[in-house]
Amino acid sequence: MTKVNIISGFLGAGKTTLIKKLLGGAFDGEKVVLLENEYGEVGIDGGFMKDSGIQVTELNSGCICCTLVGDFSKALGELMETYHPDRILIEPSGVGKLSDIRRVVADEAEALGLELAGCATVADVSKCRVYLHNFGEFFSDQIRSAETIVLSRTQTASPDRVDRAVALLREQNPRARIVTTPWDELDAKKMLDVIEHPDFLLTVGDLFDGEEAHECHRHDHDGEHECHHHDHDGEHECCHHDHGGEHECCHHDHDGEHECCHHDHDGEHECHHGHGHGCCHHHHHGHDADEVFENIGVETPKKFTEDEVRAALDALDDEARFGAILRAKGIVPLTDGKWLHFDYVPGESDLRYGAADYTGRLCVIGVKINEPALRALFGV
Repeated sequence: MTKVNIISGFLGAGKTTLIKKLLGGAFDGEKVVLLENEYGEVGIDGGFMKDSGIQVTELNSGCICCTLVGDFSKALGELMETYHPDRILIEPSGVGKLSDIRRVVADEAEALGLELAGCATVADVSKCRVYLHNFGEFFSDQIRSAETIVLSRTQTASPDRVDRAVALLREQNPRARIVTTPWDELDAKKMLDVIEHPDFLLTVGDLFDGEEAHECHRHDHDGEHECHHHDHDGEHECCHHDHGGEHECCHHDHDGEHECCHHDHDGEHECHHGHGHGCCHHHHHGHDADEVFENIGVETPKKFTEDEVRAALDALDDEARFGAILRAKGIVPLTDGKWLHFDYVPGESDLRYGAADYTGRLCVIGVKINEPALRALFGV
């Protein structure tokens, strides 16, 4: 039997980082193949994995959950026939539905000799509430369809922030094992042991049924619009009520987390604060990712300076100019001959030197993005 591990997680949560950690020492002596599904026409994560020493197969131009189910099944069969691996790691798109991926693996398990040996979802401790409120169906599916939830960035979070994230995740998945220990304190084998030996196993019948676990409702009484913000350590929460045209806004602040929660019975409601905190609300019951999220994928030989890339990523927080940018990543050549690998999630960027690629590549994902402005920002 070939073991299968699925490492899921919303955009920018840290899936690739966790997989690289596991590859660093959890699979000694095993032949491992990584199957990635990236959202967009230009795949980036395969380039990030060049130094891993394993076979990487990428599926681009869609999400496993909506447009690539047939390709995904075919890819599994081809991987087994070509490589005969001991283990397949599956890294779904950040906006993919984990329940759909698990169903495909279950459907192919007997014919291909596969064993689902552990399924984990990575969740950013600082963005759980934001993403649940803004993208409930997509985020909830990943949380509710895993036996293990691995919190990322807990090393920089306050104990209160971690407690609140755990409580929120428990509401979605009461049985899941939740990893709160900073990753640097766990070696690769320990992390794999946690993922492969959960306290329970989900069956196909247990999987998320597509209904939103968290739905915000806009209270509409004669059109008045009221928004309450409260301050408790930096969390930003925006709850809107409509009663008659008047707009009043108050902020909830807890520890730096920015959250915009809109109560909307009529469908889609949007709030642009101009801070780039992703305060765009879309209620997506039964939607495919392609109906909600947009992406720009670019291949370019342009040479950048590190300062240019850093300035561009810092500018992405400007929601009024660029739309609600949820994720950006790329591998680009620098004028000094080095290659720069970069990642962006709202409020946080990571730049590092890495291996060269066949050309420069970058990808931006968000909601209602301004493509001309983004192309001008990067000069592509």
